[in-house]
Amino acid sequence: DEWFSRGKKLPEDPGADKVDFPKRTTPAKGYELLFQPEVVRIYISLLKESKTPAILEASAGAIQNLCAGSWTYGRYIRSALRQEKGLSAIADLLTHDSERVVKAASGALRNLAVDLRNKELIGKHAIPNLVKNLPGGQQTPAKNLSEDTVVSILNTINEVIVDNLEAAKKLRETQGIEKLVLINKSGNRSEREVRAAALVLQTVWGYKELRKPLEKEGWKKSDFQVNLSNVSRTQGGNSFDDSTL
Repeated sequence: DEWFSRGKKLPEDPGADKVDFPKRTTPAKGYELLFQPEVVRIYISLLKESKTPAILEASAGAIQNLCAGSWTYGRYIRSALRQEKGLSAIADLLTHDSERVVKAASGALRNLAVDLRNKELIGKHAIPNLVKNLPGGQQTPAKNLSEDTVVSILNTINEVIVDNLEAAKKLRETQGIEKLVLINKSGNRSEREVRAAALVLQTVWGYKELRKPLEKEGWKKSDFQVNLSNVSRTQGGNSFDDSTL
């Protein structure tokens, strides 16, 4: 009961650039060892120093899990990752040759972006590499990532650009709109990919400040209003994919 009382939902504080872990009166033991600040530092060290894909994937996956949801220590860990310069280490993994590492890094960044300060930093520095992993465009050689990885990347992009105009601008500047529209109109992407891309496009069009610049580039409102009425709904009432949380 005491542990669950610590997990009460607390709002992310947009003005808090630093959050200190609660002071301990007794040594951590058992499951508490999984979410102490010293463990976070170990994960970051592994991300920065290891060359082994399995270790990189597992470390990013552990961070993704620790930062999931609204529990109290998830909030502390999101802040600790920023303080320990871990955001850039995770963002760098988006260029890794291993798809499993890329997917794990994407999932970790999505959960880290729940923190508003993290969201701002990820928007500035990770959007270009997230966009590069999307199918289509002029990249050579083109990446051939699985449906699960593409959906994870799309959901991360959406998490980062929601309530973050600057990140949405960065998405536009890095040819992200072209790739999103192509996913929706090419006819050879899966239902989940189309839904995830549609959600990002709708978020972008929701910024009135971006509409005129987009229209000057030749985009129309219809490009951002994807018709999904002919696609069967498999995700209930959710507008996102739970698998990456």
